[in-house]
Amino acid sequence: MLDAKTALANLERTTQSALFVLLGRIFSEAGQELSLVGGPVRDAFLGRKALDLDFTTSANPDETLEILKPHVDVHWDIGRAFGTIGARIGDETVEITTYRADKYDHESRNPEVTFGKSLEDDLFRRDFSVNSMALRLTGPSGTPIPAGELAVVDPYKGLQDLIDGVIRTPGAPEDSFSDDPLRMLRAARFASQLGFEIEPATFEAITAMSGRIEIIAAERIQVELTKLMLGKNPRAGLEVLVQTGLAGLILPEIPALKLETDEHHHHKDVYEHTLTVVDQAIDYEKDYNLEGDFILRFAALMHDIGKPATRKLEPGGAVSFYHHDMVGAKLTVKRMRALKFDNDTIKAVALLVELHLRFFGYSDQAWTDSAIRRYVRDAGEQLLRLHALTRADVTTRNKKKADRLSHAYDDLEHRIGVIMEQEELNALRPDLSGEDIMRILDLKPSPQVGQAYNFLMELRLEEGVLGAEEAERRLLDWWRAR
Repeated sequence: MLDAKTALANLERTTQSALFVLLGRIFSEAGQELSLVGGPVRDAFLGRKALDLDFTTSANPDETLEILKPHVDVHWDIGRAFGTIGARIGDETVEITTYRADKYDHESRNPEVTFGKSLEDDLFRRDFSVNSMALRLTGPSGTPIPAGELAVVDPYKGLQDLIDGVIRTPGAPEDSFSDDPLRMLRAARFASQLGFEIEPATFEAITAMSGRIEIIAAERIQVELTKLMLGKNPRAGLEVLVQTGLAGLILPEIPALKLETDEHHHHKDVYEHTLTVVDQAIDYEKDYNLEGDFILRFAALMHDIGKPATRKLEPGGAVSFYHHDMVGAKLTVKRMRALKFDNDTIKAVALLVELHLRFFGYSDQAWTDSAIRRYVRDAGEQLLRLHALTRADVTTRNKKKADRLSHAYDDLEHRIGVIMEQEELNALRPDLSGEDIMRILDLKPSPQVGQAYNFLMELRLEEGVLGAEEAERRLLDWWRAR
């Protein structure tokens, strides 16, 4: 449990860095203020090593660059328009930004960059109190900090909120979310990453202002959603998105899983089932060396989004969702494109959604070698993720059924391993190449070559390795019979 004494001890260990001493000295000699700020301070209090070191300064970008140049290995100014100068010093990468006081125009999709006048101004414009703490490396107006002294600046009680596990804004949440609506999504992300609760006034403001998220560029939403899914508890963040209405605007397929039931037709709660599958997929990550795998986690989230569109109420009280895997794959592609995910990620997630039911069609009977080859061929590079997703999709409370499905999948994985070893399924291809086909059939490149290749691939899937001589005989027989 974090307390103030432990937090300060953690921070004190961080401040011993020679990098901080160097930066504090050169900015102080230039008469400029410099502070470590935001996430690195929060993580230091939590005893974590920050991956990125963010600093804020009274110096403008040109002044920052001049201060740094004699002391860094390399520097860059790609963020100069936003007040940020980057540099590499030894093994550390730092970003130093001029005090900021950004605001959004009501209709803008990007912030209007304005520079602030003080550290307190800069901290006030930050998203949450736990990120509104700073460690001064110089005193006011660049005066030196006495050696060994901690100069923590915490005007908005961020340390107490960190200890209490609370997410709140430094000022009125309505003002904060109006200035930058993306902060509403960040609140959900921090619920996932840190396991913190959003305090009531902040939660109510997100709910009331959720519509403001629509002015934010899809690329920025995608970044926050990805970080949320990679947090230690994505369920907590997803529940915030759904409960506040944000999900209805950026990921509407998820709240749509809350399907209505009637007195005659009953089925499992698809929304709760989905959250459980996400939890279980994360639990299976370590079994398949997939720790922190976004593709698996997002596929788990999206795997049943085809159910609302395919639900059919059957006689006798049954409910069916025929082809929800195929429909869900198409909806997944559409949503991920809208969120500007890259094509490779979209393709991988959609394939997993499409294949997530494949195992259950065979779970009550022995798999043929042909079926196993097709399973491996269709999954391709996503095979390990498909293993994890399929296992995670078993949420039944019937222990006998769960054990039966688990043992069936154990058997399937074992047989995949045996056949892979025997037939090199990872490089699954016919016994003859395209060049062989053209030579044997005296063809030039044409659709006929592709048809012959597909015929041989079907043989490979059905019967395994035939050898070049037998494959040629079968090919010629097929060609004559056309």
